[in-house]
Amino acid sequence: MADSQSSSDALRLFAPRTSIEQVEEGNELAPKFDEKGLIPCVTTDHTSGELLMVAVMNQEALEKTIVTGEAHYFSRSRQCLWHKGATSGLVQNVVEMRIDDDQDCIWLRVDVAGDASCHVGYRSCFYRKVPVGVQRDSNLELEFIEAEKTFDPKEVYGDAPNPTQL
Repeated sequence: MADSQSSSDALRLFAPRTSIEQVEEGNELAPKFDEKGLIPCVTTDHTSGELLMVAVMNQEALEKTIVTGEAHYFSRSRQCLWHKGATSGLVQNVVEMRIDDDQDCIWLRVDVAGDASCHVGYRSCFYRKVPVGVQRDSNLELEFIEAEKTFDPKEVYGDAPNPTQL
């Protein structure tokens, strides 16, 4: 029954894409998922505007985010729905959700419980800077822009497998 309810909800939440005018200027949500059924999502802190993470959503993740007001994503490494913070407690509460002009990218502005979003322990997943304007043959080194971790991942996640894949 839950699956048929979800399909029914999706029909109400998402409109079919019928015209450029409808997509660009209309008031219907008609997201464009890619060939893998995914749509990119940029997530920022609603107060500071700091970039916290970039992820993807599938239809189910977008639906659950809209319905619950908490960020859900699709984990490409684990190939499953991911409720951000379900394990760590670092839930992202959506303050505002926007969609871009051609409805193929989502922007979430969130409050983060615990003040961190990165599974490595930093506030933002973008905790390193890549130097630009360097010589091709130079030894490029990433620069840490967050000096300290917000939390200890071993304490939070224990023996859970690391989602980073080589």
